[in-house]
Amino acid sequence: MTHAYDKSYLNNAKVRLSLAFDYAINDCGIKSDLFAMMFVTSGYAEQFERGNPAILSGMSGIELARLVIGKIYREKVLPEPSIKDSKSPEYWAGWALAEYQWYTGRRFKDIFEYASLSKIISMYPIYHEMDISQFIEALNAFYTEIDADTKLKRIRESRGLSQSELSEKSGVHIRSIQMYEQKANDIDKAQAGTLYKLSRVLGCDIEDLLENPME
Repeated sequence: MTHAYDKSYLNNAKVRLSLAFDYAINDCGIKSDLFAMMFVTSGYAEQFERGNPAILSGMSGIELARLVIGKIYREKVLPEPSIKDSKSPEYWAGWALAEYQWYTGRRFKDIFEYASLSKIISMYPIYHEMDISQFIEALNAFYTEIDADTKLKRIRESRGLSQSELSEKSGVHIRSIQMYEQKANDIDKAQAGTLYKLSRVLGCDIEDLLENPME
């Protein structure tokens, strides 16, 4: 498999993402799945995936987290990082996720659709002392398990929304959402207005909801 950047940068990448997650979630009090969405929508996740040296080596994980947060909360005064005696589950999640992303080449955006950051953090008690290969296998199993689900369902669940909540926030009738997720109706043939409403609430592109966007 061809990786986006050389393995010599991998340890830097793991430390950067570990510190970014730990700082944003534990010091700044941002919910894990919200920060994951901020990381993706900020554009820094894509730069991280590509191995941009400015991200992997040119800044600390704290600086990365502050840049991501600053994209959304421009006037927010952020705290100084706390001194910790041990590595947190959030730190471990960043460490393990950075290696998984590098190893598989999958986008963070796609990973969070089948394994939310909060779900990855919850894996800490079982996997933090295991070899990283077992964590990689576990996440790959999640991917295989949900591969039959529609993209709409995966994205909705990764955002922590129920069908009724998505319906209420988007204005799209709940029955339509159910029919798309059950593949009884083809979401690729949905009206542009419906797709726009759903994508706006879910924080994704319209193309991300389509099962066959190239057709």
